[in-house]
Amino acid sequence: MPQKSKPAPPQLPPLYKIRNQTVVLDSDLAKLYGVETKVFNQAITRNADRFPHDFVFRLERHEFTNLKSQIVTSSSSHGGVRKLPRVFTEHGALMAATVLRSKQAVAMSVYLVRAFVAMREELATNAKILHRIEKIDRKLLEHDYVLQDVVEKLIPLLNPPMDSSPKRRIGFGSDDS
Repeated sequence: MPQKSKPAPPQLPPLYKIRNQTVVLDSDLAKLYGVETKVFNQAITRNADRFPHDFVFRLERHEFTNLKSQIVTSSSSHGGVRKLPRVFTEHGALMAATVLRSKQAVAMSVYLVRAFVAMREELATNAKILHRIEKIDRKLLEHDYVLQDVVEKLIPLLNPPMDSSPKRRIGFGSDDS
């Protein structure tokens, strides 16, 4: 029976660094979740209690100006952004997926949950490997101390003592010498 192939990961929106946080624009998340920005922001407003300031915040005018210089946006006089956009941290982006009802938002929410489960399994595997390496390291240290002790005991045996007294000759010889 043929196996189902895993769906391709979604095309991720651009990320920006604002206020020392990695964030994504509301319009980019709306596009990712398959809804209009207006609908997206209405859902966020209706569920404001789910979005503390460390999940989402509005850009200030100077931040938006700096951001506009980095990306191409239409001017507000030609149907562009009239309100300062919201930006979402990774936690806010995940929470947004849970409050939206579009097929893409639901799929993204499921995708993120599966990604977190896979990440947790990976971390558990890594923890087991690190524990095993730690045990091996301890064993090697024990062996190192034992080998050092053996070497210290062998060194005197390998180097005969230096005795300065003359040795008596063995064998037959004349006592004249």
